[in-house]
Amino acid sequence: MPTKITTNPFSMIKSYGIQPPSFKSHPIKYAKGCLAGLLMAFLFLLLPAGPLKAQVEIDITQGNIRDIPIAVAAFEAKTLDDQRFAQEVVQVIQADLAGSGLFIPLDPESFIDKAASVARVPKFSDWRIIKAQALLVGQVERMPDRRIKAQFRLWDVFSGKQLSGEQFFIDEANWRRVGHVIADTVYQRLTGEAGYFDTRVAFIDETGPKKRRVKRLAIMDQDGHNLRYLTQGQHLVLTPRFSPKAQEITYMSYESGAPRVYLLNLDTMQKQVVGDFPNMTFAPRFSPDGKVIIMSLQEGGNANIYTMDLQSRQISRLTNSPSIDTAPSFSPDGSQVVFESDRGGSKQLYVMNRDGSNVRRISQQEGRYSTPVWSPRGDLIAFTKQVPGRFLIGVMRPDGSGERIITEGYHNEGPTWAPNGRVLMFFRESPGGSSGPKIYSVDLTGYNEKRIRTPSWGSDPAWSPRVNK
Repeated sequence: MPTKITTNPFSMIKSYGIQPPSFKSHPIKYAKGCLAGLLMAFLFLLLPAGPLKAQVEIDITQGNIRDIPIAVAAFEAKTLDDQRFAQEVVQVIQADLAGSGLFIPLDPESFIDKAASVARVPKFSDWRIIKAQALLVGQVERMPDRRIKAQFRLWDVFSGKQLSGEQFFIDEANWRRVGHVIADTVYQRLTGEAGYFDTRVAFIDETGPKKRRVKRLAIMDQDGHNLRYLTQGQHLVLTPRFSPKAQEITYMSYESGAPRVYLLNLDTMQKQVVGDFPNMTFAPRFSPDGKVIIMSLQEGGNANIYTMDLQSRQISRLTNSPSIDTAPSFSPDGSQVVFESDRGGSKQLYVMNRDGSNVRRISQQEGRYSTPVWSPRGDLIAFTKQVPGRFLIGVMRPDGSGERIITEGYHNEGPTWAPNGRVLMFFRESPGGSSGPKIYSVDLTGYNEKRIRTPSWGSDPAWSPRVNK
């Protein structure tokens, strides 16, 4: 079929699963969206005329899309200790916003008003001079009950209107969450999309030589801080996955000598065996309501997909084929399941109804597909794709249309979605095997890719839902 070429930026953004904002509701996001769309349109117009015989992949990794200038003023504090703490909170906010690829926090040395306060309306002319489009002011205070009281205001510098203002309390032991919560509000108010900074990531921490690798279950904030080990490495652990309720993780472990699926409560650190299965178990994952686990069970030379009700422990079989069906992932409404299967001769992606009916193949391009995971928004499915010499991370619509490669490398694998459905995390290994896997994040444009620093190597990340205050 001929490819329709358009210079309308928002029609192109829609085709990539990104819903455009209106100018009235989010003028900053509107302007940024136009720039992104025009860049995509320009790149399309550079393509030669004539029929296209292969998939067109547009690399906008180096796209020069202008960030939103935001001034994050020094937060107020009553004591010297609180002042130092306030500086650290501001640094967390700045790092979150800058790391998203959508904002550029301005240098505090350029600020004319050095004493911006939540208690008064800013002098907006001072902030317009330094070309700030938004201004964030705040205050933090440690309370006697070891909680932190935080308040902030977000201002539109050009209109002089307050965009958001809030006061909240957070336990002092989790003080970095103050910055993440505020950054989420800024992100949402200025872009129209929900933020993802106040979230955590479970992953497999890896140390030691390749043939004697020690793998521990670990958890960290989405920015790599506050790392905590959940297992100590005596036993192999694999495939951690978060419950939609955020306080439980399901994972595989060889603790008993045979592979078992465990359920770990992060609040109490109590674990339980989900079930004893006579054969190998693969890729357990929660249903959207957190009441069911879906997984693949091996039987001889093939594997099929099953669900288990966590309350009744009743097992239901969804596929029955002489092939390997694995890596299942529910749609956000729980009505469908995407999975990988070699039933057609090579690993491809399939979608079926929750009861196992109406199985249809959705991957149609060349290559081997694996590790599908449905976006929390329901609009896209992320996947790993293997072609000769390369591993690609990409997305497609649930019907298989609109396939687009976001990033590639020697060995990329295991995408996981941020809860807002706009950023992916994955792990990557370098050729030669001299170093272990590392965790990266990338947004849906593909141009804002960054490494998430961990103390050692890391693989198989799983992004949590948003954490409640």
